[in-house]
Amino acid sequence: MRAAIGRDHGLAAWRSAWLAPPVAALGLIFAYPFAWMVGRAFSAPDGGYGLAAFEAILRSRGFIASLLATGRISLTATAICVVLGVTLALAIRFAPFPGARVVSRVIDAYLAFPSFLIAIALTFVYGSSGFLHSLLAGAGGRSFLFGFWGVVIAEVTYYTPFVVRPLLAALDSLDIAQLEAASSLGARPIEVLRRIVLPAMMPSLFAGGSLCLLLTINEFGIILIMGVKHSITLPMLIYGKAIEEFDYPGASAVAICNVALSLSLYLVYRSAMRRLQR
Repeated sequence: MRAAIGRDHGLAAWRSAWLAPPVAALGLIFAYPFAWMVGRAFSAPDGGYGLAAFEAILRSRGFIASLLATGRISLTATAICVVLGVTLALAIRFAPFPGARVVSRVIDAYLAFPSFLIAIALTFVYGSSGFLHSLLAGAGGRSFLFGFWGVVIAEVTYYTPFVVRPLLAALDSLDIAQLEAASSLGARPIEVLRRIVLPAMMPSLFAGGSLCLLLTINEFGIILIMGVKHSITLPMLIYGKAIEEFDYPGASAVAICNVALSLSLYLVYRSAMRRLQR
């Protein structure tokens, strides 16, 4: 008995010794910079601590405009991603077309790409040196790339697979016998879709849509590469204050507001998921 207890204590000590280095590394990589950021956000001009940085940020028109731009871009992109994701997932699973398997594999690989590659690709196609830009200019049009819809299209192009992938997993687990039974009882395809397929997709759809919303709120690479001047989001405001203005307390205050927004949305997502799984 005592020997077994001794072995258990030795095993626990051995595990703690192995966990200590990665925990310390994570503390240096994440916890220390975050603590430094919090300290700068609450620093006062006289060297003490206070809320001067937050008061200045919350009163500035730039912060309100960036907050509205972030919400407008992320909500629009997420809504389009959800619609396209549902359409693609249903088409791949229930209306197979030539190359559907290849499309599914491409979606899996697409998740590993960095977001700024999409911005670069769209710039090459629709930018001032792109081949479609000359066609649009010749037709009397102008490029939409460096505006609101350019950012939305780039984010939709990149983040739609994040919605499609969990939907495909949900449809793979759907009981085909249930669909066949409903059809044999005279249910029309639209009724089968509304009463069986869509309810089975809802948890995955909500998870994919929530992930897409969180990612688009914090998207930085696409907007930075495309150089959009009239759509300054919260990440771009943080970048501008830290790199261009050297206003580290202001940048830290905006960053904390951004983190608070993301965590609030995540908590709402977790609460809604628990209700859906009951």
